[in-house]
Amino acid sequence: MSHSAYVDGLKMLARRELSEAQVRQRLARRGHSPDAIDQAIGRLRGERAIDDDRTAQAIARTESSIHRRGERRVRRRIESAGIGAETARRATETVFAGIDPEGHLEAALVRRLRGRLQIADESEFARLYRYLVGQGFDPDRVLAHLEKRRAR
Repeated sequence: MSHSAYVDGLKMLARRELSEAQVRQRLARRGHSPDAIDQAIGRLRGERAIDDDRTAQAIARTESSIHRRGERRVRRRIESAGIGAETARRATETVFAGIDPEGHLEAALVRRLRGRLQIADESEFARLYRYLVGQGFDPDRVLAHLEKRRAR
């Protein structure tokens, strides 16, 4: 049985980078015994097929560059994958060290405004503020960027 848990885990990891917690959870859902899961995880970890540091880095890069999310949201996303807080902190610090925070926030705002230069009204201002803070950007920075684009 442990061989099939191992093979199932390997197939999961061939499709995408997953944390140890995610693989454990998915193997359990497929009906593998706890012993079989432990053996499979041990083997996968020994072969470095599972590496939570690498997974955290991959999530951080994807969330920041493709989804244009801020550091706080990226860290929460990594932790929601079952990766420890310290590993999540290291991964976000590493990825965001190479990102200009002002430019990153501006890119997320421009994307949301869909090419418009100004915010239409107070309602849109509030919506954008909630959206950007929810995406993990610093509230004070969000406010400063939105103020620059407020219609006068």
